[in-house]
Amino acid sequence: MTEENEKTDAATDRRTLPDHPVRIALLDLLAELGTVTSTQAAARLGHSSGLCSFHLRQLARHGLIEEAPHGGGRIRPWRLRWDDPRSAARATARTVSAELFLTPDEADELAERVRALAAPYAHRAAHPEGASRWTLDAAFRPAP
Repeated sequence: MTEENEKTDAATDRRTLPDHPVRIALLDLLAELGTVTSTQAAARLGHSSGLCSFHLRQLARHGLIEEAPHGGGRIRPWRLRWDDPRSAARATARTVSAELFLTPDEADELAERVRALAAPYAHRAAHPEGASRWTLDAAFRPAP
C-alpha cells in the first residue's frame, strides 16, 4: 500500500468510525486531561484497563489519537491527534496533566495559586491584538 493510500484509508476510517460510548468518553477525557493511559482512563471511567486499551487502540487506528512521547516501558500515554503539526505543538504546550500527592491544605494553596496566575489575564480592560478567547479548567480532586 502506498503512503497516499494509507493517508486516504486513515481519512476514510476516521469518517466511518462508529459511535461508541466508551470511545466518546475516552475522547472527552483526552480533551480534558491532555494525555491518558488505559489504566488512568479505566480509573476515571469505571471500566477495565483492557477495555480502555482496546478502544484507545481503535481510536488510534482510525487516526483520532496517537501515542504521546514517553520514556518507554509498559506505560503508553495517548493524546488527541491534530492534523496540523503546528496545532499539535501549540495544544500540547498548553496542556497540563499531573498526578499529585497533596494534603488538603496544599490542594487549597495550589488552587489559589492557579486562580492568582489566571487573574491578570481574566480581568483585562482591553484585549491585546491577536487575542482569542480561551477557557481555563483546573480541577483538583482526590483520585479514585
